[in-house]
Amino acid sequence: MECKLLVENSPFFLKKKGDQCLVLELHPLFYPSGVKIIPKNIYDLLTPVALAHLVMGDGSKERHGLIICTDSYSIEDVVRLIKTSE
Repeated sequence: MECKLLVENSPFFLKKKGDQCLVLELHPLFYPSGVKIIPKNIYDLLTPVALAHLVMGDGSKERHGLIICTDSYSIEDVVRLIKTSE
């Protein structure tokens, strides 16, 4: 079994493990040194589905809306995320 790219020029790639091809997605972009960051190309990556994943992982529903917890991000990462959502 040969593993292939899912989409040309995308952050999705496949890794062969035994007889299976595993889809490894964006983890290396968000954890390049083992610490979670907001990648510089977040504008290109933040689709409605990606936003849903961000909210499910780092968000919470509050009385008057939604909060995305950014405590562990650098100021630069938070500003990048804010600019992407504008």
